[in-house]
Amino acid sequence: MDQKTLWQQYQSLPDEVQQQVADFLLFLHSKYGSISKEGTIVLDLAEDPFVGMWQNRSDMNDSRVGP
Repeated sequence: MDQKTLWQQYQSLPDEVQQQVADFLLFLHSKYGSISKEGTIVLDLAEDPFVGMWQNRSDMNDSRVGP
């Protein structure tokens, strides 16, 4: 399906359904990241909940600082 046809199909949907499509696209983007022009997946690690999960742990020492 080409972009013009896809856009026409999207615009023919009721507003509530258009919002569901937009929400689904955001979900897919957050799960898979975006795809670069070279075809590789580009992830936004700053938005990943795994990154920084130990940042506020008082029982973890900074490995850059000696014992």
